[in-house]
Amino acid sequence: MNNVKAFDRLAGDSSSITITVHIHPDGDAVGSGTALMSYLTECRGKDTVLVVPGIIPESLAFITEGVPEGRVIEFGKDPEAACGRIRESDLLVCLDCNSYSRTVPEMEILLRASAAPKVLIDHHLNPETESFSLVFSETEISSTCELLYTILKSMPDVGSKIGNLPMASLTALMAGMTTDTNNFANSVWPGTLEMASDLLAAGVDRDGILYELYDSYRENRLRLMAYLIGEKMKITPEGAAYMVLDKETQDRFGFQEGESEGFVNIPLSVKAVRMSIFLTAEEDRFRVSIRSKRGISANRFAMEYFNGGGHEMAAGGKLPYKEGMVSPEDAEAYILKVSALFLKK
Repeated sequence: MNNVKAFDRLAGDSSSITITVHIHPDGDAVGSGTALMSYLTECRGKDTVLVVPGIIPESLAFITEGVPEGRVIEFGKDPEAACGRIRESDLLVCLDCNSYSRTVPEMEILLRASAAPKVLIDHHLNPETESFSLVFSETEISSTCELLYTILKSMPDVGSKIGNLPMASLTALMAGMTTDTNNFANSVWPGTLEMASDLLAAGVDRDGILYELYDSYRENRLRLMAYLIGEKMKITPEGAAYMVLDKETQDRFGFQEGESEGFVNIPLSVKAVRMSIFLTAEEDRFRVSIRSKRGISANRFAMEYFNGGGHEMAAGGKLPYKEGMVSPEDAEAYILKVSALFLKK
């Protein structure tokens, strides 16, 4: 409660507030960022902007639909405006991102150098607390959206009545929580279901959200998924499934950012699979997503072998291109080696 009071004071004393999230934003990042931005703008009358590293995937664009022009800045489209906004801010709020290192280098430099108070609201392991003036960190919770929901309900002007929050905030919170629980398939706590019930009672259109999230993809996304599972997925004797989305395949299917969301979860439906690893080729590295079944630590695997981390059964990292690690075949050989070592322990 003391942290909520401190956040309330910081928001009240600020005139230019900037919200940031992690690179390659998912539903929880876009949802929590939009929800807080809408609350601070509509309920508090603050000049608030959400700055997103990279771009918002097309599949999540509905979350920010209707947001006034200029309230969301995508660094990938307008880096100059994003950097200028960070420089002029007198309060910075970092959501769904345990460290500024999970933004982009240009943003990280500015965020760290800013003299403005900095607030962290996040549910990932190992938050970089020393970089923030105020920290809300809770790992045993479904999502940053759920954590933000509890914070907003405690704000004096909301008074536990979520009907006092803008519908844009409520919808964004439901969308983010839905994606981070894989539509209530994992990381569900009693508070998660209470939150969902409250949001439904407040009039949130969950059916509409589910349509946008799961029933409005491009045809090529389905064909890409079928190709990866049918032709690319491999399962090791130790129970590690892996797929590599290389540049050639991306070009073949006209791959767009965000279209592989959820692919890493699919191999876990195989009984023998204990851990699933999904690599996406980028300009200078493979981006790594890891999911595991109970008893296998995706977080520890990511930390030990992929320069990353996350949650116990959902984590991510990166595999930089370097000598001996530049092709999909090199990446597959590395996965075979490290997954065998890890799963045999």
